[in-house]
Amino acid sequence: MTPDVINVRAAPDYTLVAQFATGEMRRFDMRPYLDFPAFIALKEPSIFMRAHIKHGVVAWSDDIDLSPDTLYLRGQVLQEASI
Repeated sequence: MTPDVINVRAAPDYTLVAQFATGEMRRFDMRPYLDFPAFIALKEPSIFMRAHIKHGVVAWSDDIDLSPDTLYLRGQVLQEASI
């Protein structure tokens, strides 16, 4: 089972740095996903920067969220704390 996300930081280059309940950190590039209908609203920088945690999931609104599985499995492992 993938651990919950406990902290997230959105960057202006459309990347996320997520910290998981295990203490692991991953960087995730959202740019390839921004043309998907579910994420198209995140092209607006002010909306993308609103990333927050809701029940262990990265969310932007009630309609837009990103699975911790995707972040964990496809994110780049970070060796040092970046949040």
